[in-house]
Amino acid sequence: MSDIPSTFKAAVLPSPKSRHTISDRSLSALGPGEVAIKITATAINPVDWKIRDQGILLGDYYPAVIGSDAAGEIAAVGSDVSTFTKGDRVFFQGILGSFDNCTFQQYCKLPAELVSHTPNNISDEQAAGIQLALMAALMGFYHSTGHGLSPGPWDVENGGREVGKGKSIVILGGSSSVGQYAIQLARLSGFERIVTNSSASHVEHLKSLGAHVVLDRKTQSKPEDYRDAIGDLPLEFVWDSIAEKETAKLGIAILGLVKTTSEQRQVVGVWNPNDNPDPMAGPYPEVVEAGLAAKPKVNVKQILGLGSAPDKRYVSEPVIKAIGGESGWIAKGLFQPNRPIVIEGGLAAVDEGLDRNKQGVSGEKVVIRPFGP
Repeated sequence: MSDIPSTFKAAVLPSPKSRHTISDRSLSALGPGEVAIKITATAINPVDWKIRDQGILLGDYYPAVIGSDAAGEIAAVGSDVSTFTKGDRVFFQGILGSFDNCTFQQYCKLPAELVSHTPNNISDEQAAGIQLALMAALMGFYHSTGHGLSPGPWDVENGGREVGKGKSIVILGGSSSVGQYAIQLARLSGFERIVTNSSASHVEHLKSLGAHVVLDRKTQSKPEDYRDAIGDLPLEFVWDSIAEKETAKLGIAILGLVKTTSEQRQVVGVWNPNDNPDPMAGPYPEVVEAGLAAKPKVNVKQILGLGSAPDKRYVSEPVIKAIGGESGWIAKGLFQPNRPIVIEGGLAAVDEGLDRNKQGVSGEKVVIRPFGP
């Protein structure tokens, strides 16, 4: 038996660079291994307003539904699904470009293996802001297109909690959503010196997540400040949560001043579409050239946090299982979600949420409730 209505409400982009309108849509039939989800909370990420305002990623596929970070409850299960039952609380990353799998609507569907159980110690609003930013940090740390650190912290039996032992790591942009999760992954991987930066108002929170040193980005922004904070522990790599040209160049400069764990020095960052609308184009050419010209040479890499991609599931699926449920990282207090800011108004408030995120949000996550208020 299914609790999916024949039609439901969705926030729809009618055309490129347009504002959202509220429309009715339907969900296609569940396939084997899929679950349908009633979305109770969906988070706003920077990529969402960039899709809306810049018309990127979707090509000619309009009218479009976007959004890819949410929580809710199982409304129906397809055949071959044994891990979920109707009514289970869940959180997940949607799949941009596949409208049935996006989250600015009241219902969606996903492969069951991409969905986590929401533990009882967090709200749906907290859970909604986890998966997208987590997948970005996860791919940067552990996937072969990123730094390729192995084993990951989910693999405790094989030493996944000790790969950072005796090492340091720099995380630029610690108060961003991705940065907060990167700090926690670094802690779970056992790094003994986690150095990040933020405004002064976030210092204590970032330390509570696992950062050992939080530099004030206004007064401690020189490579030498990072060198001094790192001390004698060799640096594994620089993770760039912001991925602007200047932050990547800062990472290159830091790597030139300190002892490293390998001659393969790396700055790994997220995709930033501000000046680079093609996610497959790689990092900014001038940043790549700066890394190659540096002495010693630095390899600058860019990742895409697409946990649903087949070639990334060897990293995403173990964490999807490890983080959720009553015996997972969140329930055990090993991982904290970002702090949500709820914009009331249901789906009609999606553009307000996008505008709020565009204006700049630090240390928090904007969340919408598709069913209101």
